[in-house]
Amino acid sequence: MAGSDTLTVDEYIANLPPERQASISAVRDAVRRNLPAGYEEGMQFGMIAWYVPRERFPDTYNGRPLGLAALASQKNYMSLYLNSVYGDRETETWFKERFAESGKKLDMGKSCVRFKSADDLPLDVIGATIARADMDEFLDHHREARGSSRKTRGADQ
Repeated sequence: MAGSDTLTVDEYIANLPPERQASISAVRDAVRRNLPAGYEEGMQFGMIAWYVPRERFPDTYNGRPLGLAALASQKNYMSLYLNSVYGDRETETWFKERFAESGKKLDMGKSCVRFKSADDLPLDVIGATIARADMDEFLDHHREARGSSRKTRGADQ
């Protein structure tokens, strides 16, 4: 299902098998209940996404809104992409500690938390992670990281 051509979040969920609809909806609800003011929900890259509107931050490398999080149904699992965890060591440490305290097993790549069912996730930890993503701080961190990588690239050339 990743890479879906659906245009709306509701259409995306409706096209999932029933067992995946329930899990994706539960994770989506946890994100939406905790999403700080200013972020928008929509479809990006064939996934449900939460992002900074272009009106607020138009200067992105690819001309698309800056993503905070995304949710997708893959072939063998579902994925929740948490860009605030990937881009911030303090938040990453906090997230992994809270996840471990929940007693649930974390299956994570760089930003991707893989799961077979919403029951595999501590939804309160997911919600708290999203709630920590104040938009001004998220944008400041992004600008700092982007400036840092530009300096590094320039030094290597």
